[in-house]
Amino acid sequence: MSTNSAAATSSNSSRVKSLAITAICLVLVYVFTSVVNIRLPFAPNGGLVHLGNVPLFVAAILFGKRTGMIAGGIGMGLFDLLSGWTLWAPFTLVIVGCMGFVVGAITEKRKNMGFIVLALIAACAIKIVGYYFAEVVIYGNWVVPFTSIPGNLIQIGVAAVITLIIIKPLQAAAEHTILKKA
Repeated sequence: MSTNSAAATSSNSSRVKSLAITAICLVLVYVFTSVVNIRLPFAPNGGLVHLGNVPLFVAAILFGKRTGMIAGGIGMGLFDLLSGWTLWAPFTLVIVGCMGFVVGAITEKRKNMGFIVLALIAACAIKIVGYYFAEVVIYGNWVVPFTSIPGNLIQIGVAAVITLIIIKPLQAAAEHTILKKA
């Protein structure tokens, strides 16, 4: 086998592995969003708290900004399309995709707790601002979207705490298995 052929095989294998990881993460985001969710009684527009941000954050931290963006945006956008929140799907695709990209970009080179916390705070800001303006567009009102902010804070806060608890053991496991260099 020539050097070029071996390099091409390795490159193809790496791409297949990356595609498979991204697809699994996307499915996990969708499942955690659809199975573990609670409608908020205090949000007039229906508000939803779910755990889909946990696999989104884990995917972005472990596998990078591309996987975080695709898994988050498409996973939660798919949930919106299939669960009656169809109007929200384009907004979710962009907002949550940005959240995954930013978390992955911040933690790409530095995976210590300080940078992970910074990344989760950035994701929270993107969610709050993004969905505020999405609601302004959808409802044509600048005041009502403020009522969704507490639910968004709860959603990201719960996901951040869970992520901070599980990320180090998952990082160690991934480094010994999935991320191991051949």
